[in-house]
Amino acid sequence: MSEPADKADQRKPELCLKEICFRAVRKHFASLSTEALLNLPKPLIEDLLPHLTVCQLDELQPELNQRGISTYSGWAGVLQDMCGPNHAVDVHTEEEARHEVMKLLFTLVFYDVTNAFVMRNSKNLNTPSFLWAAAKSIQHFKLITSSHKALQSLTAEQRPLLNVLEKHIRSVGVSQSIDLSKRKTQTALYVLHRLLDHGVAKKLVIHVQCPIALAWLLHGRGSQYVHHKLKHLVQSKMEGCISQAASASADGASCRPGLETTSSEDKDDHVPPCKRSKLDEATGKADFTVDPQVLCRTFTPRDGPSAGACPFGQISCLEIRQCGSDSLGVLNCALPTFFCLRSLTLHSFSTFLDSDMLGLASALQQLSESSHSSLTELNIGVLPHTKFTEILLDASPAVTSLHLEVQTVMWGPCLLPNYPRTLEPDISELSLEKLTVKVAELQTDVHFILSVLRRSPHLTSLHLAGMRLPTSSSVSQLLTTLSESNHRLKSLSLEDMKLSDCVPEILTLLRSCKLEELRCNDCRLLEKWSDKEEGLRRLVAALKTVPSLHTLSLAQNRLAKNVCVLAELFSGSSPSSVKRLDISSNFIQPAELLEFAKRLTTHRPRHRLTLDLRRNPGDRDPGTWDAALKRLRPFCVLLLKGWKSTDTMVDHISNM
Repeated sequence: MSEPADKADQRKPELCLKEICFRAVRKHFASLSTEALLNLPKPLIEDLLPHLTVCQLDELQPELNQRGISTYSGWAGVLQDMCGPNHAVDVHTEEEARHEVMKLLFTLVFYDVTNAFVMRNSKNLNTPSFLWAAAKSIQHFKLITSSHKALQSLTAEQRPLLNVLEKHIRSVGVSQSIDLSKRKTQTALYVLHRLLDHGVAKKLVIHVQCPIALAWLLHGRGSQYVHHKLKHLVQSKMEGCISQAASASADGASCRPGLETTSSEDKDDHVPPCKRSKLDEATGKADFTVDPQVLCRTFTPRDGPSAGACPFGQISCLEIRQCGSDSLGVLNCALPTFFCLRSLTLHSFSTFLDSDMLGLASALQQLSESSHSSLTELNIGVLPHTKFTEILLDASPAVTSLHLEVQTVMWGPCLLPNYPRTLEPDISELSLEKLTVKVAELQTDVHFILSVLRRSPHLTSLHLAGMRLPTSSSVSQLLTTLSESNHRLKSLSLEDMKLSDCVPEILTLLRSCKLEELRCNDCRLLEKWSDKEEGLRRLVAALKTVPSLHTLSLAQNRLAKNVCVLAELFSGSSPSSVKRLDISSNFIQPAELLEFAKRLTTHRPRHRLTLDLRRNPGDRDPGTWDAALKRLRPFCVLLLKGWKSTDTMVDHISNM
């Protein structure tokens, strides 16, 4: 027996007329004129945005922007739906949100990756129009070589999509190994050729250890170096082609010069071309070219864009995310002639050997000695010693941005005492403007960092993390050096360091520098203060004297009930100009956040404040926590992430 209709209806969520209309607009969008939607009142359009599909948002955005209406709420809603309610949507502009949505969805849809959001919206996303719209919006293309079918579509039915990508993609990522001995690799190589040589892509990100593929990617795109194994394969192929051309001339076979690979053990070399293709399919053996120029003529129609000689692209930004000794060896040989390289990032899962880094320093020095070098950004991890900070800078003194991660190796020989004299540190002035050093070692010799700081009068950004100093040294030395030598400093980030006995030096630094960003995360700021509230009040008073400061982070400092003092940042006749405040992971309880919200309501910030409250125990009293958030929302953008107080380890870490 069925239940009464009125009871069944009570269990369904009630839809208001506006909601029904919004759903109808989404469903019948193609039948409606854009002009009719644009003529709606502005508040109604803003309410409609979260109900539209990605393609609809993309289509309407230009016209809405002309009317002064931002589509940010629509894109942010899509991101929230994709990532879940506990994920903080940390994008602040319409374009940032749009790009993030398109970047995530393009990869999922193009490679047919199973995803709950894509499945729910399959009718709107699995269409050529979406891929076309996304391709015009994204700047990074992720090449997944195992998805041969998807890549192959770019040479057939989706060839126009490749033309669009060619015009918009600025960064290419290689996430899987490229096996130059397999025929199907040709498709991936052709796509790379189109994006790197015909297109505008100047950045290459490699996530795998693949030395010969790295040599193929670098050759002709900035470096004159040819890997010896790649050269051997080319020579072997050319010799085979000459012999094959003589025996197969009756069949019209010909040899195309260029970078080509084959196996000397392939017994099908002398099979006529018309039969060889069938044998290749059956045996998996292939005889094919990897020369970009020949590949382009093979895949592109005669009347296509690559008729005639192909251009050669230049890689100005290179990242190798799994850089072993073999890949580093290829790179070190290529670096001395890599004149167009502007930015270099090298990361290894294990610590680099001293010999690896000395080889890199030598290659960098050869590059820097050339008047054609343009390298200004260097990012390396993981280094075996902090001493390499100066060695690398002396090898490449024109570098303006240096990011290093250091992890001391507790075993094995140390080669540093014997490094070549040409790499000995000197005292000349450095061009350094941005420096990041993240350390994981039992003790850090701070003198190497101090020496770099004294030689870097142009430094504007400094990020130091994890430094453990011997008892004879103090972080106060570092802060004093900054006050004396680095007056242009605008961004200072200190992380996982003991600063509880350095408050006077911090106050001096604030008076001597015009900081715009200050981050003291996990620095035990109040640990030694008997009156923690008074200590924090002194820091707040000093921060208010820095009118240029717009970003402040005090995450993981166990502020807890003392968080209320931070509301004083915005009180008095000279309130702070801080626009972004991070107080995440401070074990702030609901009642304490409510008191903070009440005080902040009394002393409202001059600008809309982005407030990071993630990883605080709001679920201990949800009602009070929600009341606090309600008070903050009118003048704050809140970054929130769920907390589970049942997870005792989370509580323990926050109270350590």
